[in-house]
Amino acid sequence: MPNDLADSFASALADTAASLADDDPDEAAAGSGLADLTFVDAQGADVAADFVDAVDGMDGIEPTVTVADTSATAITVDWSWPLVEGHDPWTYQTTVATQETGGDWSLVWARTAVEPSLRAKEVLDATTLPAPRGDVTGAHGQVLVTDRPVVELGIDKTKVKPAEAPASARALAQLVGVDVGSYVAAVKAAGPEAFVQAIVYRRGEVPPAVRAASIPGLLTVADKLALAPTREFAAPILGRVGPVTAEMVKDDPDTYHVGDVAGVSGLEARYDDQLRGRPGRSVVATDPDSTRRDRPLTRIEPVAGKKLALTLDERLETTAENLLAGVGPASALVAIRPSDGAILAAANGPGTGGQNYATYGQFAPGSTFKIVSTLALLRSGLTPSSTVPCTPSVTVDGKRFENYDDYPPSAIGDIPLRTAIANSCNTAVISQRGRLGKDDLVDAAASLGLGVDHDLGFPAYFGSVEPPASETEGAADMIGQGTVLASPMSMATVIASVQAGKIVVPRLVEQVDVAAPKNVDEPSNGEVAALRDILRAVVTSGSGAGLADVPGPPVIAKTGTAEFDGPHGRQTHAWMVAAQGDLAVAVFVDVGSSGSGTAGPILESFLRAAG
Repeated sequence: MPNDLADSFASALADTAASLADDDPDEAAAGSGLADLTFVDAQGADVAADFVDAVDGMDGIEPTVTVADTSATAITVDWSWPLVEGHDPWTYQTTVATQETGGDWSLVWARTAVEPSLRAKEVLDATTLPAPRGDVTGAHGQVLVTDRPVVELGIDKTKVKPAEAPASARALAQLVGVDVGSYVAAVKAAGPEAFVQAIVYRRGEVPPAVRAASIPGLLTVADKLALAPTREFAAPILGRVGPVTAEMVKDDPDTYHVGDVAGVSGLEARYDDQLRGRPGRSVVATDPDSTRRDRPLTRIEPVAGKKLALTLDERLETTAENLLAGVGPASALVAIRPSDGAILAAANGPGTGGQNYATYGQFAPGSTFKIVSTLALLRSGLTPSSTVPCTPSVTVDGKRFENYDDYPPSAIGDIPLRTAIANSCNTAVISQRGRLGKDDLVDAAASLGLGVDHDLGFPAYFGSVEPPASETEGAADMIGQGTVLASPMSMATVIASVQAGKIVVPRLVEQVDVAAPKNVDEPSNGEVAALRDILRAVVTSGSGAGLADVPGPPVIAKTGTAEFDGPHGRQTHAWMVAAQGDLAVAVFVDVGSSGSGTAGPILESFLRAAG
């Protein structure tokens, strides 16, 4: 028997099976090289159609088919199906009889050419076996994200007439609040037996109007999905799990396929390789026209995903989110454990619109930055008792700087630095800018963990402090305006560093090692003691007096506001940072009257609840 016939046969089998990944069965059969070969008692086109029917259920997996041996009466073919990436393929051999007539060779077709045990009407059917997704855990091993019961709603095209399906899709989309045009298009494009998901609800949260809906083709499916304790719980950071997007499939077709469920945002997406595990696959022989049980042929068990351990404390995160729930403007609260930098809460209020302001917001920190300015001034030779001039205003290169509107008149004049910071006197701090070199603020910020980037394994903004380009910019920088930027996380880091007496580097993902930068000077014991003294005065006799009666260890704090041009003219960010015991907290409200009046009550309530 000619070897080229054997090679052509094996190649035609592989190419036809591979084409099913892109073509429908009729096109795959029509383009098959099997149609050009000669068979005993069968036309090549019929053999091609029969082969396509036998392997169409293999999910577009492309086999390798090679000639193992030839003889005067048969061709032996090696099959290799890569069922699961990273796992040994499913391999076997089949034999196809050959026949010579007058010097011409023909092939004897049977479905055993596809798989040696396959019966006349049986087909191969591959099923993906999803891997259990790894949980996301928090402090003390608390399970934060795990499989929880959900209800999927969508249109089942087998239960509605084709002409009515778009109208059903439109009605459902309007009812549940998803994009109408996109969902109608998805239903139209889906196959005649498809279920097209519109929305997923947690079990028990399906709105009454949706439960009572009567829409042709509407199907409700009970399932499980990796979810946090509540819909809002650390959502901008954790992200979500759901059907893979078309972009994900396009960018990584070897990993993601249409219909897969994976992490599509946040940490769920960033650590999807770890969390999703490895799916398995089973292949059975089945007869679509028979009631006989499917015959198992091979099976690769799924491998469960590995957990992702975080430092978030469920109680503190929930407390923070509850405190921010009623805040209209964008808001955030970050709580850090100074002793080891663990982020215990990173909450975003509803006003952020789902954005992660807590660890990645970029805002002028206002007078909370005076913690950094104070460290720089201490290094220049000042002490908490050094006298500084707090005047109603100061002008730098023609720009007038003033104190905040409610600044206490009793704290105007030549006063100790401690009193100036306690009452947040802008003019006193600005008046001392001449004591500093161009890099002194930058260096002081770095000593408190601000302005030095780290890869923490999650979106984190550590702030920006640059040498000033002008006198007025330098003056503005001293009070946390100018070009200075920070996130709530980075300002929590600043006061955590004061509380810990060392540079604190925040951490959230346990498997990511973090360390303080080696080329940055730690604050000295004397500097730490002076900073704590001054920040304690903020609480005992200054703008943070609302925290004076919080039970527990002494509280140190700093308030702040930062002006910015908003949609309603000149507006102010409201900030407050504080530390008590082994807890450091920053609260940010995008638009507020003052740090003490807007952010202060939120921070106070959090400290009381955390104690």
